[in-house]
Amino acid sequence: MSLRRADLSQAGEIARLHRLTVRTSLTFLPDLHTPEQDLAWFRDHLMVETETWVWEEGRVICGYVAFKPGWVEHLFIHPDHQGRGLGPALLDKAMESGAERRLWTFQKNARARAFYEKRGFVMEIETDGSTNMEKEPDVLYVWRP
Repeated sequence: MSLRRADLSQAGEIARLHRLTVRTSLTFLPDLHTPEQDLAWFRDHLMVETETWVWEEGRVICGYVAFKPGWVEHLFIHPDHQGRGLGPALLDKAMESGAERRLWTFQKNARARAFYEKRGFVMEIETDGSTNMEKEPDVLYVWRP
């Protein structure tokens, strides 16, 4: 097992992990993009604009976190590996600087909300979802040192 910084060559595997996790764990979300669009977005935007770290077992990515100053953009764990401590390890990596962080999650994602609240994130704003592409009510959380 290892935690390491991802490189662009892993964009496809990370995009597939993301799609699988969303389709399995967040079934209330609409499927808005094709796998090819997912790959392009991960390769050309997320992984360029954030620091992305992966948790690997062997050569298989089991989870990833993407963050930038002030924000945790993504934290996803393969459904078969949830509940094994990967989420806390990846979040710890994103929080390493000790600086304030914000993140969005969906109101219906009770598991994620409990995960972040347990780690000191506090709800800052709840929305009706009208400003996100999924049109799903969401929550902005903040963590302050």
